[in-house]
Amino acid sequence: MSLTSVEICTGAGGQALGLEGAGFDHLATVELDPWACRTLRINRGESWNVTEANLLDWSGKDYAGVDLLAGGVPCPPFSKAGKQLGEGDERDLFPTAIRLVDEIRPKAVMLENVRGLLDAVFDDYRNKVEQQLVKLGYRPGWKLLNASGFGVSQLRPRVVFVAIKNDLADGFVWPSEQLDLPPTVGQLLLDLMGERGWEQAAAWAEGANAIAPTLVGGSKKHGGPDLGPTRARRAWAALGVEGRTIAEEAPEPGFVGMPRLTVRMAARVQGFPDEWEFAGRKTNSYRQVGNAFPPPVAKAVGRQIAKAITAQRLHAVA
Repeated sequence: MSLTSVEICTGAGGQALGLEGAGFDHLATVELDPWACRTLRINRGESWNVTEANLLDWSGKDYAGVDLLAGGVPCPPFSKAGKQLGEGDERDLFPTAIRLVDEIRPKAVMLENVRGLLDAVFDDYRNKVEQQLVKLGYRPGWKLLNASGFGVSQLRPRVVFVAIKNDLADGFVWPSEQLDLPPTVGQLLLDLMGERGWEQAAAWAEGANAIAPTLVGGSKKHGGPDLGPTRARRAWAALGVEGRTIAEEAPEPGFVGMPRLTVRMAARVQGFPDEWEFAGRKTNSYRQVGNAFPPPVAKAVGRQIAKAITAQRLHAVA
């Protein structure tokens, strides 16, 4: 039973890829960044209808009635790095997302953001968002989900907002995080670290015996690619990874010191399949990876949304 969706602020496609795995066909994927759009086209051609557009100027009226409106609305207004300006910040696209919900009237809405959105300082903001969705006929809810609870070898707590049409809402249950620990960074990346014949790859993997800290994508105003602020780089160093820059390729034979991650390694840590390609040079590619929503988490939430929608369809047929 085919389900349809529109994805906004698609980025490199992490959430869209997960939702595809949950059974959703993307009628449109909207993204402003040209490099991310190129990434989407490289991997999915025209099948995702990649639309390079500023969301503020984009209308969803052509997609009225799709099953799901989803996206990762930009997070600077709610992140620690973004100074937590909230609705007073011009980068806040939640109002635009709500406008699109009104235009499209999907059966369900799924938006993800940083954990800072659940801070007490944003209680009024969240309540305002909820009230607007309730007026449109939806039952909204927020949930903090840890990527590590869905098989991703990374902490990465993210806030997911789901709003389901009132007549479907009883069928939605949040996915449960699994108790089994995901692979350690060493287990996950051993083959990639050793692919050029580095003799110390196995010893490195043995020491990289925990999951990764949260990957940080940075912004266009930020300099070159790195693995985040000082605390994050310290956590990477504890895993035997040099976090000040990203490598072009894996360590070569005879390499001494702490290896750096490549874009492919970072993408695997983020939960992307190895065949997913990223357009652009190292800085652009890593930024896309670091800002992505892990596909396995999106897939888990998407499956629960799909169950709620299809349960009603099956009930209607019966």
